[in-house]
Amino acid sequence: FLTISPCALSSEDVLSKDAGECAICLEELQQGDTIARLPCLCIYHKGQVFYEWFEVNRSCPEHPSD
Repeated sequence: FLTISPCALSSEDVLSKDAGECAICLEELQQGDTIARLPCLCIYHKGQVFYEWFEVNRSCPEHPSD
């Protein structure tokens, strides 16, 4: 079970190329978007929906059992 630490939530990057759909907000991940990269290397849009997800779930939505 992958537990996300507050430090992981603060990591941020700018996406260098389009990367499909964000599994949290369901919008397309596009080049230039600000993203959060988790320890499992999954990426998501960084914003209010991201923080709300991890306040409740504390795990990667794509790897919930890791």
